[in-house]
Amino acid sequence: MRSRGFGFALLLLALACLTRTLHYPETPRGDQVDVLHGVRVADPYRWLEAIDSEEVRAWIGAQNELTFGYLGRIALRERIRQRLAALLDYDKYGLPVRRGGRYFFTRTHGLANQPVLYWSESLGSEPRVLLDVNALSDDGTVALRHWSVSEDGRLLVYGTSVSGSDWQEWRVRQVDSGVDLEDRLSWVKFSGAAWTHDGGGFFYGRYDAPEAGTEYRELNYYQKLYYHRIGTAQADDTLIYERPDQKEWGFGKIVTEDGRYLVISVRVGSQRRNAVFYKDIASEDGEVIELLTQFDARYGFLGNDGPVFYFKTDFDAPRSRIIAIDIRSPDLRNWREIVPESQDTLRSASFVHDRIVAVYLRDASSRVRVFDRSGRQAGEIELPGIGTVSGFRGRRRDPETFYVFSGFTAPPTIYRYAIETGKSSIVYRAELDFDPDAYVTRQVFYQSKDGTRVPMFVTHQKGLERDGSNPTYLYGYGGFRASLTPRFSVSNLVWMELGGVYAQANLRGGGEYGRAWHMAGTKLEKQNVFDDFIAAAEWLIQNGYTKPRRLAIGGGSNGGLLVGAAMTQRPDLFAACVPAVGVLDMLRFHKFTIGWAWASDYGSPENPEEFASLLAYSPYHNVRSGTAYPATLIMTGDHDDRVFPAHSFKFAAALQSAQAGPAPVLLRVETEAGHGGGTPTTKRLDQAADRLAFLVDALDVHPLGPRAPSW
Repeated sequence: MRSRGFGFALLLLALACLTRTLHYPETPRGDQVDVLHGVRVADPYRWLEAIDSEEVRAWIGAQNELTFGYLGRIALRERIRQRLAALLDYDKYGLPVRRGGRYFFTRTHGLANQPVLYWSESLGSEPRVLLDVNALSDDGTVALRHWSVSEDGRLLVYGTSVSGSDWQEWRVRQVDSGVDLEDRLSWVKFSGAAWTHDGGGFFYGRYDAPEAGTEYRELNYYQKLYYHRIGTAQADDTLIYERPDQKEWGFGKIVTEDGRYLVISVRVGSQRRNAVFYKDIASEDGEVIELLTQFDARYGFLGNDGPVFYFKTDFDAPRSRIIAIDIRSPDLRNWREIVPESQDTLRSASFVHDRIVAVYLRDASSRVRVFDRSGRQAGEIELPGIGTVSGFRGRRRDPETFYVFSGFTAPPTIYRYAIETGKSSIVYRAELDFDPDAYVTRQVFYQSKDGTRVPMFVTHQKGLERDGSNPTYLYGYGGFRASLTPRFSVSNLVWMELGGVYAQANLRGGGEYGRAWHMAGTKLEKQNVFDDFIAAAEWLIQNGYTKPRRLAIGGGSNGGLLVGAAMTQRPDLFAACVPAVGVLDMLRFHKFTIGWAWASDYGSPENPEEFASLLAYSPYHNVRSGTAYPATLIMTGDHDDRVFPAHSFKFAAALQSAQAGPAPVLLRVETEAGHGGGTPTTKRLDQAADRLAFLVDALDVHPLGPRAPSW
């Protein structure tokens, strides 16, 4: 034992020497200083915002050379990638959509880079390929980002993006022949398509063309709502609605099932409150009518009985309910409650075959209830365990609907639900080479700094000893009312096969408990989210799962902000940190692409009080020179036009300059990739392998003993 311990100590010393000898790329410090609300704020790496300049491109290349060289020397990296690929090599199906008696669905074949869109005349008949975007690029960087089928099942509109960008180009294809028509629509972003029932065209939203060279950084304002008639040029599209006085407004759109109304959901950035307008499209001179204008709650349109519109809303119901509004007498006093608020959080609802199928969250796990149209409960759909369910799309005439269930160790299974019988049957079950019974999931509740009770899921191999030595990966998000529920992840499974613990905390700022839970983690209350995350880490340590030397944290986008804030506030608490595509400069997030829309959660740097709060936790501005920071792998994509990649560039530069400890600070920039959507399988495998290899190295994971993976 002494010999092994001595050898282990030598190994640690060698690793420490290796990290100390890292030579980071030279990153000049500028003298940029802004005076904001009377406060001088240094921004020495402002020059890294010029992401397409020769200097920045050279700097990115040097950072990637260092990072990939470091990761490539980790012995387990290639074996991890092979195991990831082996587990991911199964067919992944999307939920079927029924139009015109036909079924449409996506299927990703094994390790194919992108899904293929199929259609069939029935569920049991041989499917036919409708669209395979894998043929549109050699490296899989052209992705299918949106598709919608006309009511008669004869036409498809589909949107593709390149290199992970949010910008899409739309085309129209004949289903029977598989031939594209001449229609081409550009500069579409944050929009779906809503077909008129005659199949003559569809409604959609787009922006004016940005100036050349600014596509990935220019602010996205003034979305406009158009109608495109099949067979015409985009320049001839009919402008349905615009608001030159409201640059932040964006438009969702639904054509009612009876084909009469266009229902317009008016959003303001990322606010979870919206207005609702409508237009009688059966009338040639139908005007856009403003129905709900106060932006006082979230209203999600579910369906209609003629002029009676049904909505899921959190108006006077923080955990949401279902109401009916007659547009002929829309005053508040005339609203009818159909399904009242309950103790569980209503996440979604849909009308199928004269039933309301409602998906709830109870402590961040799914429950499904069925109601009749009057709101009387007509049953509950039994689920196979703790997990997440989604789907239940359909129309009033449909006798069936489809849903997918998954959990931390339950790969996605697609079910058909027969409305009349209330029975579920399996359409497709993913089969992977692992034993789900070898793992256990436990939900725990812990106290945050201010005493708030916060839930967390902890998953690991059975028989795990809580001796404080287990490598643990803690994941979180905590923002924009997004709920972190149990979902299957191949990379998390491989982490657990290596003996790791996976913990997922349900922080304030999310939607797990409705509006109040969300608001408690926004603007001046944002620090609650970081306190919740830090408390989760401390609970895992206090309860014997791990210790700081064996604890890693990760998150993406708003979750990247979470990781950046946690590690700058408590660098002593973690051994490794992985902020991905993170919002890390909280004083300039609003100056690029869609960043302005996040002020609903973060507050605005233009507001003096909110500025002070933002500056207090902004990861980039709270890096302190001479601090020993954890091992850090910062990940982003060079085409990320959601969270501008300079957030990650500037944070990496500041952290590398300030690092006083032996741990590495690495920046991994994926080329020809964006915020994550549409990323090809090959790139996702590389990213996951690099992240896991980095964690294995940083937490000193040596998979030995009875829990060692067979691979």
